[in-house]
Amino acid sequence: MTDARTIHVSGERPYDVVLGRHLLGALPGLLGRDVRRVLVVHPSALAATADAIREDLLAHGYEALIAEVPDAEEAKTAQVAAFLWQVLGQADFTRTDAVVGVGGGATTDLAGFVAATWLRGIQVVQVPTTLLAMVDAAVGGKTGINTAEGKNLVGAFHPPAGVLCDLAALASMPKHDFVAGLAEVVKCGFIADPRILELVEKNVELLTDPVAASSSPVLLELVERAVQVKADVVGEDLKEAGLREILNYGHTFGHAVEHVERFQWRHGAAVSVGMVFVAELARLAGRLSDDVVDRHRSILASLGLPVSYRGDRWEQLLSAMRRDKKTRGDLLRFVVLEDIGRPVRLEGPDPALLAAAYAEVSEGAAAPSRVVSL
Repeated sequence: MTDARTIHVSGERPYDVVLGRHLLGALPGLLGRDVRRVLVVHPSALAATADAIREDLLAHGYEALIAEVPDAEEAKTAQVAAFLWQVLGQADFTRTDAVVGVGGGATTDLAGFVAATWLRGIQVVQVPTTLLAMVDAAVGGKTGINTAEGKNLVGAFHPPAGVLCDLAALASMPKHDFVAGLAEVVKCGFIADPRILELVEKNVELLTDPVAASSSPVLLELVERAVQVKADVVGEDLKEAGLREILNYGHTFGHAVEHVERFQWRHGAAVSVGMVFVAELARLAGRLSDDVVDRHRSILASLGLPVSYRGDRWEQLLSAMRRDKKTRGDLLRFVVLEDIGRPVRLEGPDPALLAAAYAEVSEGAAAPSRVVSL
């Protein structure tokens, strides 16, 4: 175990996020001594990793089983969850046993949801293997599956017993998937930690090479800072009663893009466009300066992330946003910025304002108009 760092997440059910490289030996410490059986949930691409984890658990005296699930969002269905419930039932899992989720955000979302619902809640330890999962999905206790009507509409708040972020796993990530994960890191910079933005701006070439980045102290600091932002928020607001909503910066529009694209867009790519959309929305509402909006575009584009979306999908996007978890009744709610590190809620914006912001992020649109208000 090298360069290990621990971030404590407070709250009613506190836990630790362990960051570093080659951390397999830290897993038993997060599971604890009371656990006897462990189900390791993994996608097919991580079969070898899951086998290694199982062997390590067996060596530490646990009973360890493995369950393979589909890759990516295809895993987040009621049918896959039912399959895992069946495995848990047939193996006589009790409330003192645990699930370990190994994989990207979809796998950790699924594993957490299954753990939350089995016997009304058993332990889950998350072992995220993608950048997106490390800084977003695996930390914070949000779990869920998708339905035909939208993403993450069925779920539960269920904090993990611990999270193990082994940055060595990132070296094998495809470049586009790795860069998509950087969108959530950048998001944390805009809502809470400007140092993140500075580090990204100074290290673009490094950060677009997963092999080089995975062994770099720069990435370790970025992940640590992003996780700390999330830990600070969810420690105060687990169930999204107020403060936690700031973590949804860019997500209302981003989730709508994912839905309209039938989840063929990477989450981080959709959130990237979503952040530009709400930056433009804030600017048009007279709340955010041109410079900060421009900085959104420049940072995200420098990483190779999209900052625009097709211009002929407004009605579908609007319909999807109205089904978003953050909507209250018919009132659309957005997290916007008044400045870097100063997120606020914007409730029920004028439809004309929304359409104007969409026009600013539409592909082929003219340069931003810099109209202060409509």
